[in-house]
Amino acid sequence: MKRSPAILKNRRGGGLGFAAIAYIGIDYLRFISPAWHARLQPALWTVLAIAAIIRVPFYKHWSSELRSAIPFICAMFFLLSALLFEAISVRSVTAVLGLDWHKDTPPLPDVGQWLLLSLNEKVPQMVVNILRARIIGLHHFLMLFIMLAFSVLFESVEAPGLGLGARFMFTMGIGRLLRAITFISTILPSARPWCASARFLVPQHPHPWVQKYYVPYATDSNAIRNIINWDVAYADPGEYDAEFRPNWGPMSFLIDFLRPTAPEGSSAWYHLLKKASGGCNDLIYSGHMLVAVLTAMAWTEAYGGYSSALIWIFVLHSAQREIRERHHYSVDVFVAIYVGIMLWKMTGLFWPMKDESKGRRLRKLEKIQGRLMRAAKDDDIEEIRELLKEVEVSNQVRENTRSKAMWLFSGGTIIFTLSIVLLAFTLTSDG
Repeated sequence: MKRSPAILKNRRGGGLGFAAIAYIGIDYLRFISPAWHARLQPALWTVLAIAAIIRVPFYKHWSSELRSAIPFICAMFFLLSALLFEAISVRSVTAVLGLDWHKDTPPLPDVGQWLLLSLNEKVPQMVVNILRARIIGLHHFLMLFIMLAFSVLFESVEAPGLGLGARFMFTMGIGRLLRAITFISTILPSARPWCASARFLVPQHPHPWVQKYYVPYATDSNAIRNIINWDVAYADPGEYDAEFRPNWGPMSFLIDFLRPTAPEGSSAWYHLLKKASGGCNDLIYSGHMLVAVLTAMAWTEAYGGYSSALIWIFVLHSAQREIRERHHYSVDVFVAIYVGIMLWKMTGLFWPMKDESKGRRLRKLEKIQGRLMRAAKDDDIEEIRELLKEVEVSNQVRENTRSKAMWLFSGGTIIFTLSIVLLAFTLTSDG
């Protein structure tokens, strides 16, 4: 008999998929009926939080979660470090060429943008409106993953939830580092030429390094030919305003990368690195799409079901919106999709955070296999029941060792993860 694809198989029921769809649908009410959105969204979060807290005393895998705690914390710090490097890189690639370059440099030709514009003329207006609708954003995908990780409490996905979260953050950290290395290697113009002037307070003129090695050879084809042949920067860079250099103490080495201006003053630290807002260059590949793809991959692998197919549809909808609204070029979106898939598959080859209870059951079954076979031959149902009960009890003895330390860990884990939910929701609500 032919088996159905894994994506169509739910591990446990459909409650998680229903909760995810309800979350996205209720959140979209902010555009349709703000009054109902204001009522239903707090109610939904309250119900989900209470349901999770009620399930905590009945959760059987806290020992597995405890083993995953240190990898989870390490993965979180690795991701934060990657995001810090990315934030510095985003500011640097915007500042190094100056605002004049951003205003005067046209966007790159993008076939994907042309195709979407032509599609608007050929499909019904209702379809165009659906494609334009802001159904799902970055914060939705983050919340969907948090819901997936919390669903271990309801045995919807395999424990440990902290292991799943650690793998997600570790994979995200690798993706962010690769992304930053990629877009600082070759600086590409934004699909929104006005963006840098509207969002960044950086000098109008290029950095002295750019003045010497790029500006004289940027447009003159003869100059480009000469520098290729001679392999020497020979042209006079001209005169520019002096660079502003604040007193940043030990952090002064970042001045040449971030190029602060006098109106911004000193820092605390540099206004929290200008609140780490997104960049205005073309940042290949898309960070939004990386989050979306990793969420879809985690959902498909851990839960499956028709809800996973729906999330992939949301990923594609988000992809075309990124191109349609010119947040990214098409190449950024496509690269993010296959990089996200490959990174998730790669970490899955060696990631060790799996629940060990199944392995313990199998080992115990191997030990009693002979006795179980004899009881089956003798039609001794009571003996079979006792042997199976012995397997279950041997597993619970190790999984349910309740101590004050374990209860403190479980309580702290729930409070910590709920705090992450609130922070992620408030800090990424604008996408």
